[in-house]
Amino acid sequence: MSIVFEIGITEKNNQEIQKKETIEVVASKGIIGDRYFHDFNGDREQITLIESENIDYYNKNFNTNFNYLDFRRNIVTKDIELNSLIGKTIKVGKIKLKVNDLCRPCKNLQNRLGESNIIKEFLKRGGLRCEILTSGFINVGDKIINL
Repeated sequence: MSIVFEIGITEKNNQEIQKKETIEVVASKGIIGDRYFHDFNGDREQITLIESENIDYYNKNFNTNFNYLDFRRNIVTKDIELNSLIGKTIKVGKIKLKVNDLCRPCKNLQNRLGESNIIKEFLKRGGLRCEILTSGFINVGDKIINL
């Protein structure tokens, strides 16, 4: 069963991600309280997801111990292959998301984590950018379903 494993947001770009049990999302705007919440938000800046397994793989193979939220994605998933969902609609708990694009790692993330291979290793493992289609709440433990 695919689930929401962890959730994180931050009010400002330069702040650490804060772990949450629940977030409130607004269709086409983003996550209330998150740095990317805007009235007129692009369809790729509203919410991001990343697989816990990709971070576990990196930690194991490069002898690191990064926390899931160190990768600055909003939702950390478990037991789902995210890349296969591009162009599809998924349901996270009761919330519908349109999966639009890969979420590629940036130089800022690589510098923040202090590892020179983050961009290379997470180019196709960095998660997804999604558009929020319905408003409501997402909780840790919510099921993720491919519609």
